[in-house]
Amino acid sequence: MHSGRTTEGGPDATGPGPVDPGESASPVPAPPPPGALAPGSEVRVDVWLWATRQTRSRSQATSAARAGHVRVNGDTAKASQKVRVGDEVRLRVEGFDRVLEVRALLVKRVGAAVARQCYLDHSPEVPRPVGGFAVRDRGAGRPSKRERRELDRLRGRDSREHG
Repeated sequence: MHSGRTTEGGPDATGPGPVDPGESASPVPAPPPPGALAPGSEVRVDVWLWATRQTRSRSQATSAARAGHVRVNGDTAKASQKVRVGDEVRLRVEGFDRVLEVRALLVKRVGAAVARQCYLDHSPEVPRPVGGFAVRDRGAGRPSKRERRELDRLRGRDSREHG
């Protein structure tokens, strides 16, 4: 008896078909689920920050807004301030600003790949620490005068300033 499925990749075959060379083999993220998008043209900034995975919880987004770490279009925002598509949202994270442009309005938390489609990230690159730092072996005792001068030179200080 024939099941109707073939293994040669014919019209009844299951599974992915041949990949077009012009297409990317990586999967395209799915659009947000219908209930995740805001029904109107605006949404609270704390809800949007939480839904786009900028903060771990909505209360954390609210606290960031209360502390003055959230700006919408250059103005300090309260948690209840509304954002619209095209607005610029700045969120201070660990001393650096994340600059985000709103592309879609979410009210429910979605997966990271879908959330990334809802904003454009214009954040400047976070500077990385340059060079190493002096590490002494544990139990090595106090540095000698010579070692202290070398440590000061490493740190960019003049050892003669210590007095």
